[in-house]
Amino acid sequence: MSQRLPTVTAKQLVKVLERAGWRLSRTSGSHHYFVHAEKQRAIVVPVHPGDLKRPLVAGVLKDAEISRQEFLRLL
Repeated sequence: MSQRLPTVTAKQLVKVLERAGWRLSRTSGSHHYFVHAEKQRAIVVPVHPGDLKRPLVAGVLKDAEISRQEFLRLL
């Protein structure tokens, strides 16, 4: 059975991405764009107050190619 993602804030998600090698490229309003030196894509994280919705977090992790287990370890 798959493990349910915990609720996290945007700040916590940003820290996980940075620990996984993603670096802040730019910001546009409340959206922070991250890039990775080895991957050919950008990840967008909306930095709003409060917790992020689980489907949003799951989508960011999928785009960043970070497994749930790795996410929990980096958290």
